[in-house]
Amino acid sequence: MLEIRNLTKVYDDGTVALKNVSFTVAEGEFLIIIGLSGSGKSTLLRCINRLIDPTEGEILWNGVDIVKLEGDDLRKARRKIGMIFQHFNLIKRSSVLNNVLAGRLGYTSSKQSLFGRFSKKDIERAYKSMERLGITDQAKKRADELSGGQQQRVGIARALMQEPELILADEPVASLDPVLAHSILHRLETLNKEDNLTIICSLHYLDLVQKYSTRVIGLSYGEIVYEGSQKDIQAMTDEQFKEIYGEEAIRVGGGLEGDLTQVEGGAA
Repeated sequence: MLEIRNLTKVYDDGTVALKNVSFTVAEGEFLIIIGLSGSGKSTLLRCINRLIDPTEGEILWNGVDIVKLEGDDLRKARRKIGMIFQHFNLIKRSSVLNNVLAGRLGYTSSKQSLFGRFSKKDIERAYKSMERLGITDQAKKRADELSGGQQQRVGIARALMQEPELILADEPVASLDPVLAHSILHRLETLNKEDNLTIICSLHYLDLVQKYSTRVIGLSYGEIVYEGSQKDIQAMTDEQFKEIYGEEAIRVGGGLEGDLTQVEGGAA
């Protein structure tokens, strides 16, 4: 179980990205965080895996406060937390296989990591991960030769190499068209169900949220303003919608109308 207690993040410029955020995530949940850019979604995910340090609060994972971990203890904890990024974060000139193998760096020695040396077992594991994502035939291609959807599947395969118990997906479909967005989320849903993987995913659009989430949290200016089940989201009122997305937001096909994806002075 993951438990967030009174998590607060204030950036050096004084921006309050998160303010006393508290919630729990049960094992095997597919939790989706919704809200505009600037609401604190990315900050929340990056605090959970300690890409950034929170200002205050606790992040308890299986009873251990990740905030207090350092050195080898933090490295070991991060092994089990896969991260999927909006812009893929691949080594563009490197092969798909090498990008996927990068997910094992937390398990290799510093010397092996430096020279990119991986065991036969890790290479076999990489091909199995690619097979699950349908990209085995792309293994020898450079990452920048792939489409956006294929690159994101590489990112997911890389995360699987960590043998994660938790996957954090930060706007994983924001740069993809609707068809590819559903394809990527369907693959995450499959991993969630087949592997009992806990997934926390940040998204903008309610049509995707309604289809793939088991539970939803809505953030606005760093605070939780909504929490509900998939069924609750399907019955969301206009008042609840506007509390998350603002008074000028208009619901169109489960999403937003107009350029409402930025919030002045906010931190994503």
